[in-house]
Amino acid sequence: MGNNTGTSVEELQACESHQWYRKFMTECPSGLLTYYEFKQFFGLRNLSDTSNAYIRTMFTTFDMNDDGYIDFMEYVAALSLVLKGGVQQKLRWYFKLYDVDGSGCIDRDELLQIIKSIRAINAMPCEMSAEDFANMVFDKIDINGDGELSYEEFMEGVQNDEMLLKTLTQSLDLSHIVQKIQGEIRATV
Repeated sequence: MGNNTGTSVEELQACESHQWYRKFMTECPSGLLTYYEFKQFFGLRNLSDTSNAYIRTMFTTFDMNDDGYIDFMEYVAALSLVLKGGVQQKLRWYFKLYDVDGSGCIDRDELLQIIKSIRAINAMPCEMSAEDFANMVFDKIDINGDGELSYEEFMEGVQNDEMLLKTLTQSLDLSHIVQKIQGEIRATV
């Protein structure tokens, strides 16, 4: 680096990646994060059955190769999505997360279950009940009125409604969890 006393973005990212790796390997020496460890890793304890189901779904969406574990690369991909993903990437992930049964469509019950779980975990104050919010989403973006949101309806409907986009993005903002982990990393450095 010569006389340059500053640190490049690449150096910061490499240093941060090394710290994330160290944290990951400290928490999961096997290199594979189980569902139970996933919950511990993010400090998720004493959750309701509904919230546990949501966390299970989140774990499954991060377990990209469906082997029942999250390895370091899947972990990095998840963090990258949360921290740096664009709107399209995040909406694609949200759809997969909401489609609890993997049918390729989101029904009202699936959406309601996820909304209730997210609210329980994030403890966010809400002006509208979970039921009213789910009904509003379907009223706005279930174009064909079949009671299910296809991937296309979801993507187009959310992107074309600024309020829905903002609400969904804020409700699934996991940056507080990332900040907690970063704080733990800094404390061990």
